Amino acid sequence: MSAAPAEIDRPVSPPTPTPRRARREARVDGAQRRREARRQLRYELISGGSGVALALFMWGHMALVGSILTGARGFDALAGGLEEVYIAQPTVLAITALFLIHAAMASRKIPAQIREHRKLRAVTEPLRVESARSPGHLESSLWVWQVWTGMILLVLGSFHLVLVGFDVFTDTFGVRTGIEAASTQARVSEGLWIVYALLLLCVEFHASTGLYRFAVKWGIGSRLGRPALRRIEHVLLYGFLGLGFLTLAVLAKWIEPPLAFLLGATV
Repeated sequence: MSAAPAEIDRPVSPPTPTPRRARREARVDGAQRRREARRQLRYELISGGSGVALALFMWGHMALVGSILTGARGFDALAGGLEEVYIAQPTVLAITALFLIHAAMASRKIPAQIREHRKLRAVTEPLRVESARSPGHLESSLWVWQVWTGMILLVLGSFHLVLVGFDVFTDTFGVRTGIEAASTQARVSEGLWIVYALLLLCVEFHASTGLYRFAVKWGIGSRLGRPALRRIEHVLLYGFLGLGFLTLAVLAKWIEPPLAFLLGATV
């Protein structure tokens, strides 16, 4: 007698879900997607809102630091006045907290692994070549530069905030508690001007580009169009860079305060 043929194992198909079960799973998946979408929207709003607030603060801060253009007396009078009425102290704490929040939210877009860094470097060159011809490539290229300037700002910005915190709350680097022209000019002229020059470049590019991309993303100023928004961005960027480097030159003692005559002084 011949042996019975062996049974062939056949793959078992998963059971077909019933219509009720399929609808229930679809509702669950839809709810999860909506929750994820809402969470991502909150992240975007926090990241964008904190970035806008920091950019506006930095431009106000630039105007205040620019008081050195009137001389040490004008700088000390303004800084001392803000400290006496307790505006400077809580502002330092609030900006530090806002800086950390923005860094945490924005860091979701920053590559965290070496392999992703390599991919980022690989796309930088072609994006730079294509940016002049394609608005889409321009947006991507601006994002790439925002990533790099953001990384630099995370380090240099933290350093600056710690330094300002010591100035405002202690007398570690000066003859008194608070920000003063003498100690500020001394450390800038002795080498910190290099740090602040790089910080200035990164801050102004990151802020102006960030506001431009925020306006494009959320449709703010859509009637103006992207070319007009880019022109506004360039005016803000180069205007504040000019003011910033003039201020830095005075802080480094390379030039005399050009507006000292407003206070009837020469320094």
